[in-house]
Amino acid sequence: MFELINFVYLLSAVLFMLGLKYLSSPATARMGNKLSMVGMGLAIAATLLNPDIVSFKMILIGIAIGTVIGAVAAIRVEMTSMPEMVALFNGCGGAASALVALAEFQGPGVAFSSFGLITLILSVIVGSLTFTGSIIAFGKLQGLVPSRPICYPGQQVVNALILLAVAVLGVIVYQDPANLFSFYGIVGISLLLGVLAVIPIGGADMPVIISLLNSYSGVAVAMTGFALANNALIVVGSLVGASGLFLTKIMCDAMNRSLANVLFGAFGSGDSPAGGDEATGGPGGAVKGYEVEDVATVLENAGSLIVVPGYGMAAAQAQHVVRDLCDYLQEQGVEVRYAIHPVAGRMPGHMNVLLAEADVSYDLLFAMEDINEEFAETDAVLVIGANDVVNPAARSNPSSPIYGMPILNVDAARTVIVLKRSMNPGFAGIENELFLKENTMMLFGDAKKSVQNLLLALKE
Repeated sequence: MFELINFVYLLSAVLFMLGLKYLSSPATARMGNKLSMVGMGLAIAATLLNPDIVSFKMILIGIAIGTVIGAVAAIRVEMTSMPEMVALFNGCGGAASALVALAEFQGPGVAFSSFGLITLILSVIVGSLTFTGSIIAFGKLQGLVPSRPICYPGQQVVNALILLAVAVLGVIVYQDPANLFSFYGIVGISLLLGVLAVIPIGGADMPVIISLLNSYSGVAVAMTGFALANNALIVVGSLVGASGLFLTKIMCDAMNRSLANVLFGAFGSGDSPAGGDEATGGPGGAVKGYEVEDVATVLENAGSLIVVPGYGMAAAQAQHVVRDLCDYLQEQGVEVRYAIHPVAGRMPGHMNVLLAEADVSYDLLFAMEDINEEFAETDAVLVIGANDVVNPAARSNPSSPIYGMPILNVDAARTVIVLKRSMNPGFAGIENELFLKENTMMLFGDAKKSVQNLLLALKE
């Protein structure tokens, strides 16, 4: 029986790897998701075949509860809230690993090998801090916790001392597994460490933190797998941990920042003043607000258009009307494409998911590195709610906190149309030089209503 179970685990691992491969492209992402679902289903089924299971009652209850929560979340959670849901699911993964390790540690008459005890302790530490860190990330995304960095004097010293305390307690438990006081101390301090590690991180860095916490949850699962000698948990945890870490690296590269800077730099404090609908200053002069009819005239006469979506599009739930506008322009002979920055939105792939929900063709979606050279040959660019990822200060202003960050070169286009509710700064808390350029037209208002009005004006 154990040979059959391990064979199914191996098959599941292959499906997980294929799923990850397919998830690397928007065109095959749905197939990747389905393969991963089949792999997880097989892994669960194989686990239930384990002859060591005495009763299925609690297992079935757990499956039922998880199924209901997952189904409700999939049906009812809006795409704009997907980052929050991912953060919560990361936390659930960490909590599950910690609870399994906790139950295993307290099991009657359990004898641990040295390696098994080490992995069990690591599972509790990483799982616990992943849980509370993910809850704080959820709170920042949801607005329940201030999105700005929460800092205080000596913060990093305090965190280092807490981490040292966890390590000391881990050594004590390793030497004396019967010391439950120290073990529960590890749990409590790890939970605190998760909170303190995430509160100094600003909203601009949430895509990176979500990826990192996802990696942490995978590491916790893998550690639990080693402690339980469960091959499925080891493989799944390793895949999640590695892929999350690679994605974290990609996110950091997209912002031209190190992971250490993200974790300890308190970026995006929002200290820059927010303006109103008009502003002056900067290298380009004054912001110029335009009417819907002016923008419609530009789109009417454009031969090519690149749409740059950002979180503002998600917040306004404008993805469907954006697709309607682009479909109409394509019918009029305009070449339409979408430019996706790696950190646009609040989680990796956020814009891709939103546009996929609106049935935008995958062929029209282009990554930053594939389309950046095309802006100079484009008649019009429509920026919808994006801010820091299109700010020319990243190229021109060495004193800017985003200097050196790769951006979409939208300012090179003949005309740039920016849909924005107000002159409030983005997550980085700095003024956007793009808004002051001579070739920029600002259309203020709710993104969804603005796009709807543009479409009506074009059809008149």
